[in-house]
Amino acid sequence: MKSEKTTEDYLEAMLIIKEKNGTVRSIDVAQHLGVTKPSVTYTTKRLKERGYIIMDSDNLITLTEAGMKIANDIYTRHKILTKFFINLGVDERIAKEDACKIEHDISPETFEALCRHIQENL
Repeated sequence: MKSEKTTEDYLEAMLIIKEKNGTVRSIDVAQHLGVTKPSVTYTTKRLKERGYIIMDSDNLITLTEAGMKIANDIYTRHKILTKFFINLGVDERIAKEDACKIEHDISPETFEALCRHIQENL
């Protein structure tokens, strides 16, 4: 697997697609992430090997419990960071882009402190 960021991006995308469409197909992941179908094929194989996803006979993708935990954690970070940046006055598009960059690198300690700050001050 290329990196944990790639893992997190793919799992988060799969969660978002599942919430939106009800099912997840490789082509949907490719379109969502702006990558090629062969890239998705390669990465989904690795995600399957690591126990994060399963694929049925129709090649529909389902997140395992482990994959869902990672996807939920990253997606939660993304939504909270985006909302925080927007509340600071950052344009929504930029807030989403910056949240996507930060969600992978922010430490759990700093993220928890940010969440406490938001709860205490908003």
